[in-house]
Amino acid sequence: MWEYEYSVETTASREELWRHWTDMENWPRWNEGIVTIEVDDPFAVGTTFTMTPPEGDKVKLRITEIVPGELFVDEADGGDFVVTTYHRLTPLPDGRTRITYRTEITGPLADQVGPAMGPEITGDFPDVLAALVELAES
Repeated sequence: MWEYEYSVETTASREELWRHWTDMENWPRWNEGIVTIEVDDPFAVGTTFTMTPPEGDKVKLRITEIVPGELFVDEADGGDFVVTTYHRLTPLPDGRTRITYRTEITGPLADQVGPAMGPEITGDFPDVLAALVELAES
């Protein structure tokens, strides 16, 4: 298994952050890693969506878990490997919110695919979370 996790803290409320996460059609407005997104259904478990990154290779994902206001998980099935990303909001005692993105690559080819693709998949997490925080705090 390959894994990577990145977190930031913000004064934005979980409700405001969650609103931006569930508005999938507008992810490209604040996530520079997405040029276009095609969403098949509303934000729900089982919804599939296709993201096109700046490099142009489309990625098809499926939402596998949702805990409203707290967590959603998406998954890209590569056959011999699966890329799972957890998007979590954690309330902090001081009233702030911690946003965490965690990616795990599992499956028979995870030890090969993880080091090769993992840093490319997760490399923009700091920029993406900074943009989300800026949007949610404004």
